[in-house]
Amino acid sequence: MKVFLGFLLGVLVAGAVIFYLRGQPHPATLEGTRDRIVSGATNAEHSALNKLEDLGLTPEKVKEELARTGKVIRHKSQEIGQTLANETADARMTADIKAKLLADTDLSALSISVNTTAGCVTLSGTTSNTANIGKAMLLAYDTPGVTQVISTLQVK
Repeated sequence: MKVFLGFLLGVLVAGAVIFYLRGQPHPATLEGTRDRIVSGATNAEHSALNKLEDLGLTPEKVKEELARTGKVIRHKSQEIGQTLANETADARMTADIKAKLLADTDLSALSISVNTTAGCVTLSGTTSNTANIGKAMLLAYDTPGVTQVISTLQVK
């Protein structure tokens, strides 16, 4: 019986020791975690420095640009790409509208100027009557991508 109680007490003590040690972080784990944190911080710092260099935002370049122009301007390439895409779309819409005006015998493409900005079309110039103002506006309005049509057309 004493052996059994001694064995049971030994198992309980061993279980308590294992429970206690499992709850405690191992020095190797702490060291590995610290190394990963330091490595991540170093990588983030290098990444930020590289991005500043890529954008020309190092202190030296900012100082030089301020001295030269009095301001520092940077554009995201995606925004520039979007601007170029919008300008290309505007040019395509203008060309489509001009082609429609050329095809219509009642309207003079030479007398009507077409300007497109961000999908907004402005028609200016002259037509032979007020009905042709509406016709020119309808041709512009039915062009894909057009969001608004403004007419300053005059009857001559």
